[in-house]
Amino acid sequence: MNERRSGAHAIETMQVEERRYPPSPEFAKQANAKPDIYETGFDEFWTREAKARVSWFTPWADLYKWDAPYAKWFLGGQLNVCYNCVDRHVEAGQGDKVAYFWEGEPENDRRRITFSDLQREVVRFANGLKQIGVEKGTPVGIYMGMVPELPLAMLACTRIGAPFTVVFGGFSAEALSDRLNDMECQFLITQDEGWRRGSRVPLKGNADAALEISPLVKRCVVVRRTGGDVQMRQNRDVWADEILKGASDDPKSCPCEPMDSEDLLYLLYTSGTTAKPKGIIHTTGGYLVGVATTHHYIFDVKPDSVYWCAADIGWVTGHSYIVFGPLCNGTTGIIYEGTPDFPDKDRWWSIVERYKADILYTAPTAIRTHMKWGPEHAKKHDLSSLRVLGTVGEPINPEAWVWYRENIGGDRTPVVDTWWQTETGMIMITPLPGITTLKPGSATQPFPTVDAAVYDEEGKVVPPGGGGYLVIRKPWPAMLRGIYRDPNRYRETYWNRYQDTYFVGDGARVDDDGDFWLLGRVDDVMNVSGHRISTIEVESALVAHPAVAEAAAAGRDDPQTGQAIVAFVTLKGGREGSPEMLKELREHVGQKIGKFAAPANIVFTPELPKTRSGKIMRRLLRDVSEKRPLGDTTTLAEPAVVEELARRGHEEAAKEEA
Repeated sequence: MNERRSGAHAIETMQVEERRYPPSPEFAKQANAKPDIYETGFDEFWTREAKARVSWFTPWADLYKWDAPYAKWFLGGQLNVCYNCVDRHVEAGQGDKVAYFWEGEPENDRRRITFSDLQREVVRFANGLKQIGVEKGTPVGIYMGMVPELPLAMLACTRIGAPFTVVFGGFSAEALSDRLNDMECQFLITQDEGWRRGSRVPLKGNADAALEISPLVKRCVVVRRTGGDVQMRQNRDVWADEILKGASDDPKSCPCEPMDSEDLLYLLYTSGTTAKPKGIIHTTGGYLVGVATTHHYIFDVKPDSVYWCAADIGWVTGHSYIVFGPLCNGTTGIIYEGTPDFPDKDRWWSIVERYKADILYTAPTAIRTHMKWGPEHAKKHDLSSLRVLGTVGEPINPEAWVWYRENIGGDRTPVVDTWWQTETGMIMITPLPGITTLKPGSATQPFPTVDAAVYDEEGKVVPPGGGGYLVIRKPWPAMLRGIYRDPNRYRETYWNRYQDTYFVGDGARVDDDGDFWLLGRVDDVMNVSGHRISTIEVESALVAHPAVAEAAAAGRDDPQTGQAIVAFVTLKGGREGSPEMLKELREHVGQKIGKFAAPANIVFTPELPKTRSGKIMRRLLRDVSEKRPLGDTTTLAEPAVVEELARRGHEEAAKEEA
């Protein structure tokens, strides 16, 4: 890598990745996306896709209306999400096709659910909910693990026309009650317990604590998973199997409710690690068209595909690309309940081999974790069925990208590095396999019709090579329709910085080919000796060292340089850090970026603090770096990790001061 300086820009970018992976002629020939996809006009593209991907009860009259900062799409159209995801596939003769292969965390705990099975179960579930008072417009909360009843509950709500919010099963009782109260949910669907690394997760127990401070919830439906002994409050709690016992599974007994295109489908709350959680509003028609269209082209999904998105349904990735997008396209999916390392570190690869998955979509954090464990676990299994790999969640380091392609994809599969958000609803910047020349670490091009740009502080387009702020300049079908009951916050958060332009909150640069490189959250930009540098740049340089499995960087105040860089590093193979390795890594970063970017101190740690969705909690790393009390750890996967990290950080700081 060489150095490229761009001091006039909002964010400096130093690293240049030279490796290129053009599509193979064989893949390009069969790809869903063809080169002319980028030449199709905005209106023509979305008109075509809306008609091809979604069945409408009432045709829409107007494609969209843009009254900044609010969009409406497919105005006048009526549809039902459950009908599009389930019933129409059965009606088309696809009832025997597998909708989901489900694998529980305990080995040999598996289910095979066809589209006909899915229809029967969803109808029963919807009838059971109607029996206890859920009707069109009734807000429902869902708090579950990765069991089949979670998508069943979501689909049952959409069949009735009841808007819902899914709360990730790793959230605390307080986080659950915050969301139930904000949406004013009248019903909660949960389960007795969940499984995590062989231990039981007390979901009903957490729900009970949440319901003590969620007075609007009238009934709580409990799905049996472990059979564990849980408390059931009379007149409030009811077992799911009891309300389903006499419920009909005949689709005619519970027809799909016609919904307007702009009716509320669901709320999904951001994690709330910095402030009160934001209830992101997603509506029906535009969202479904957006996720089905992107799923079809970006993952090159075929009629016989077995597609695995290894996210949790509790996050937007799971909503869009485990449930609604794939089911709308009639795609066979995989749902896995457990963790990648239970009972051993090859569990994921055994799943790929068992179901012959041809598409795998996961987070860079998971990839780096597998890097740390080593490629020998994947080599135990036949992964030759894989033909498309994807990443989501945060920018991927080039070395992790290459490791993923070589060790999981057999050095032959395209890797689609996707950028999008809870707020965007659908993937926004991404390669299209079969068309795009891939660059490790780059999300490459905006999806067709998406108008993305990089702005400086004044709202001017940053020229190629420079860093700045990512913005979206035109509406898109799956975009958020606001923050629930907080229009002022919606405008202030996303629309006030640049007039009528969506401010993403991420840094980015565009290279000479017009490809986008994400630089992480704007909050994660460090100012070192007058250089504004993204944490992603430092982390990518560290991970490029052959001994490093994973790295995170944070800034701390420094009287000489403004901010100094603190790096948190996990070495491969469980190696311990040493003064020699610390010196070597500092020199390595200096060579890759520049001496000013060499970390002031490095904390070697076996684990980094991550959310349950796999994102590194850089805010907590900043707290450790600044020796501040640790902030909100509600979303943390392993709280003990950050406590140990704080101890190590204080020890390293003491050594430095000495």
